[in-house]
Amino acid sequence: MKAEKRKNLEKAGWRVGSAADFLSLSEAEAAYVEMKLAFAQELAEARRAKRLTQQTLAARLRTSQPRVAMMEKGDPSVSLDLLVRVLLTLGVTPRLPS
Repeated sequence: MKAEKRKNLEKAGWRVGSAADFLSLSEAEAAYVEMKLAFAQELAEARRAKRLTQQTLAARLRTSQPRVAMMEKGDPSVSLDLLVRVLLTLGVTPRLPS
């Protein structure tokens, strides 16, 4: 959020916080959600970089196009394990922290 917008909201009496604050997530839970969303975004970018449609990727994965869309949106029904396996299938190289 832009600083000016935040300032105006706070001036109007609104309390501005994060989704983690709103949902009362622990630090570990918030990190898990952020990681899952980052993997979902990476999946969408990798698919587009390889010039694949969701339908084509779904056929390669033997799943449906709506399921691929759910993966790319970080849907709660999609496991982190599945996201990692699909990223590796697309040839994304693991980048481990140093």
